[in-house]
Amino acid sequence: MQSILTKVISGGQTGVDRAGLDWGEKHCLPIGGFCPDDCRAEDGVVPECYGLIPLESGGYRERTEANVVASDGTLVLNTGVLSGGTQMTISFAKKHGKPYLLVELDEATCVPPEECLQWLRTYAIHCLNIAGPRASKAAGIYDLSRAYLEKLWCCMDKQSL
Repeated sequence: MQSILTKVISGGQTGVDRAGLDWGEKHCLPIGGFCPDDCRAEDGVVPECYGLIPLESGGYRERTEANVVASDGTLVLNTGVLSGGTQMTISFAKKHGKPYLLVELDEATCVPPEECLQWLRTYAIHCLNIAGPRASKAAGIYDLSRAYLEKLWCCMDKQSL
């Protein structure tokens, strides 16, 4: 399949970040991104298998901004009220003039995967940053994110970006 996407990045935190990296890897997209200088995540250390680059200095905030800047656009997958790093991600996208799409996975009005695909095309997203809450902040967010991303992949496959 010819895809506009050439890479998926994130900060490697539990939840949405890892769902995005696992999804990218499953579909043979290169994965990567930046993580805090000490490679920390809420469950310990970000697994080396993700190939993330530790920042020379900085924590979660700096990691979040670095991934927004390094990408062509950010897909924010969320449930509930926007808060913490998820809200910060959107602020950084606005600050740097980077496109972002917020998908509220628990809303009846959730952005359909077809519209997400159109967003990817409209903004010519090659390197996609996938962001959202960590696992401890949103129950079941990893599985919800993976399910949404799989639906997106099916749309991409059918429409052959």
